[in-house]
Amino acid sequence: MKAMVVRELGAGWVQEEISIAAPQGNEVLVELKASGLCGSDRMEMSTEVRYPPPSVLGHEIAGVVTAIGPGVTDLQVGDHVAGCLVQYCGKCERCLSGEVGLCRNPAATERPAGAEPRLSDAAGRPLNQGMGLGGFAQQALVHENLLVKLPGEMPFPQAAILGCGVVTGTGAIFNAAKVEQGATVAVIGAGGVGLNAISGAVIAGATRIIAIDLDDQTLATAKKFGATHVVNSGTQDPVVAVKELTGGFGVPYVFDVVGVSATARQGYDMLDQGGTLYQIGMGGGEINLVNLGNTFDRKAVQGVFMGSGVPKRDIPVLASLYLQGKLNLDDLVSAEIALSEVNEGYEKLKDPTVNRVVITDFAN
Repeated sequence: MKAMVVRELGAGWVQEEISIAAPQGNEVLVELKASGLCGSDRMEMSTEVRYPPPSVLGHEIAGVVTAIGPGVTDLQVGDHVAGCLVQYCGKCERCLSGEVGLCRNPAATERPAGAEPRLSDAAGRPLNQGMGLGGFAQQALVHENLLVKLPGEMPFPQAAILGCGVVTGTGAIFNAAKVEQGATVAVIGAGGVGLNAISGAVIAGATRIIAIDLDDQTLATAKKFGATHVVNSGTQDPVVAVKELTGGFGVPYVFDVVGVSATARQGYDMLDQGGTLYQIGMGGGEINLVNLGNTFDRKAVQGVFMGSGVPKRDIPVLASLYLQGKLNLDDLVSAEIALSEVNEGYEKLKDPTVNRVVITDFAN
């Protein structure tokens, strides 16, 4: 099958003919119909994090099940599915308590050392499978725990983006913060994940949603998704602006989607007493919040990974909200490309008006 392979860090993707194994155990073979381009894959391509070259990356996938291993219980051939990169065993105490993102044994979703690789190149050499999914290819061989069954009427491009940016942004609102009706929230960074946090805040019933970003076009998009106020942090101090919008008090919920030291500091400083900064972004570099100020203010910082939820529970709910017209996914899909155009797709994402680029043509 065709796949886009990373051969050298920072050198982009090259199309190759590779082999994919038959499903074993709890594995599912999926014919891909859509695969989103996420910044995490670009980071993996350029910096050795977990899946060094040679590798097949891509983790926002949707498609149709074409074969299953003998241990699969949740899915059948013909099912429409979306993937999510949360790898969990389903058996440890963390998983059994609903904290699958903190699983003690995520390697249970991978083939053991010494086994036939799921992916191999034309010379028979193994290829690393990014995040257990490897979605920049015509097919994906995935443990069933990483797949979620979806309604047949769910369009594949929108389905593909559910498992990363959408579940992360909305989950931060629904699961981590449990934002209540009438609340005020601030979202720092109005890119793909930030827009979904805004959408989640709208669904949760927040009445004041403050979007903070450096780009006016991005902020205009944030208003389209439901932000009631916008702050350009390149032209004004965002902490001062948020305090002015809240009568000098600050906000109870801040979601930092950028994840650098400056935005984390700003997020903490714009909190109201008893408020919490939800740290979502992985912008790189050290974030130092040791000097947190007056502890009597009872401010807190909480990390959020993939929406702090349970993908098999949360993703079908999000699909249902979309099909009911309550969750805006259509405006997230800015461009559709062919498999061979992954490098060009990442160039498109440099445009602040482009939210997500999705592979939908797997023949080329």
